[in-house]
Amino acid sequence: MVTAKVWVLKKHFEGFPKTSDFDLKKIELPNLKDGGEWKLLLESVFLSVDPYMRPYSQRDMKEGDIMIGTQVARIVESNNPAFTVGAFVVARSGWRTHFISDGKDLQLLPSSWPESLPKSLALGTVGMPGLTAYFGLLEVCKMKLGDTVLVNAAAGAVGSVVGQLAKIGGCKVVGCAGSDYKVAYLKKIGFDEAFNYKTVVSLDEALRKASPDGYDCFFDNVGGEFTSIAINHMKKYGRIAVCGAISQYNDSVPQKGPYVQVPMIFKELRMEGFIVTRWNNRWEEGLKALLKWVVEGKVKCHEQVTEGFENMPMAFIGMLKGENLGKAIVKV
Repeated sequence: MVTAKVWVLKKHFEGFPKTSDFDLKKIELPNLKDGGEWKLLLESVFLSVDPYMRPYSQRDMKEGDIMIGTQVARIVESNNPAFTVGAFVVARSGWRTHFISDGKDLQLLPSSWPESLPKSLALGTVGMPGLTAYFGLLEVCKMKLGDTVLVNAAAGAVGSVVGQLAKIGGCKVVGCAGSDYKVAYLKKIGFDEAFNYKTVVSLDEALRKASPDGYDCFFDNVGGEFTSIAINHMKKYGRIAVCGAISQYNDSVPQKGPYVQVPMIFKELRMEGFIVTRWNNRWEEGLKALLKWVVEGKVKCHEQVTEGFENMPMAFIGMLKGENLGKAIVKV
């Protein structure tokens, strides 16, 4: 019998999450049954912390539920011939060290995954965040050769991939981030222009200086005031992909305007929100492309790794505060 550690949502977040909002518990897992129930016992190796967990926990979870989330897990025991012991999978089983699955919710790492490549990248650049960048740029922004692309939260798990994919697509890329260290990283991975939104005197002026002619595409991870200002710098017929709104997730009181209708009308903009699961039937295509670019060195990856399952809440809170460069990961 295996004892699993799990993090549960003790109390719904009010404003910014606190460590006291979580509770660490132990759960005894049943032994795998023989016969027709093709069960698997898995242990988490890497767990993901992501911005979506903040609004989704409010919408989908009850107090006492195990925190939602994704992990790379190793198969420890298997009664299922489709899954061999020792294989690695991506699972959406929440914040837990061990779990039992029937295999239907598991995704094996691609067979072409190089041994030298960290398997944790299946939670980042070659996983959901990378796919978010891929489909958001190609299908929502409809990026074209020669476009000027703006991305905020550009040093995060999604934004850093957006910028690099836009460069592969022959675009000029402008990114903003919340520290000089992150700005230096953006320039290192190929962004044409990058600035620290926390230190510029005027965001409006910084956007104008970075691209005086404006922007064809805007990949928005932040929302709020940034979007209200950036929308005025869009070119006519510009496309805006609304991926996230991290500036608003922890607000106790909803933000008010300004409103987007006037610039959208006069510039004839297209603004579309999206969730990456819309393209579930094309994930294999996206993962194959991302893995190829990573192996070729065309897409660089950076991970912020926190050691220890007991530090999951700390890693989550740090990610929401923007303390991570690239993808925030917890190593069990």
